[in-house]
Amino acid sequence: MKDGIIIINKPKGMTSHDVVDYVRKVLRIKKIGHSGTLDPLASGVLVLLVGKITKFFRRFLSYDKEYIATLSLGKVTDSGDALGKVIKETDVPEISQEKVEEIFKEFTGIIEQVPPMISALKYKGKRLYQLARKGIEIKLQPRKVIIKELKLLELKPKEIKFYVRCSTGTYIRKLATDIAQRLNCGGYVSEIERISVGPYSIKEAIDLKDVNESHILPPKDFI
Repeated sequence: MKDGIIIINKPKGMTSHDVVDYVRKVLRIKKIGHSGTLDPLASGVLVLLVGKITKFFRRFLSYDKEYIATLSLGKVTDSGDALGKVIKETDVPEISQEKVEEIFKEFTGIIEQVPPMISALKYKGKRLYQLARKGIEIKLQPRKVIIKELKLLELKPKEIKFYVRCSTGTYIRKLATDIAQRLNCGGYVSEIERISVGPYSIKEAIDLKDVNESHILPPKDFI
């Protein structure tokens, strides 16, 4: 069995665990894991660790990530993204590029985020999303994350497309909904694409349907 990594372009609609299961079956290799969850809504770079490289999980997890995401304004969902149930509708004020960029500055640097209830974080051995499905709400403590770069890419009356480079542990859904609140309206993430994980870029990611053993590569920066 080869040891190494596979850089997958995860399709929308699949969980990260679904991708791992698929690749395990195709390659007939049991020892495969991923280096950081992508939401089912999200597409983009998912680094799979194969064989002995799985023991370096924490090193891969520590890498900065880059995303391109779209914040849709005027509705709030229970998950913070387009897959959730709409729980509130709000008016959307007229928003200028200058206003968005001003607010983006507030969210750049070290910020605090309260993790969303619909997430894979564990609380007393249970995933938060499992508790959320039962209607259980846990009061979560804010966590410090680092937003290293936040850029406006496109502004429409009810839509903001942006680029973000951030530390591990950052929830893009939460970042987006917090920005919407600062704009005095509701919002949710309608699109997320992860375009890099550390030194691994979307340009080198392969489609899931094309995966084979030749795509198991040595890590770039160590071993």
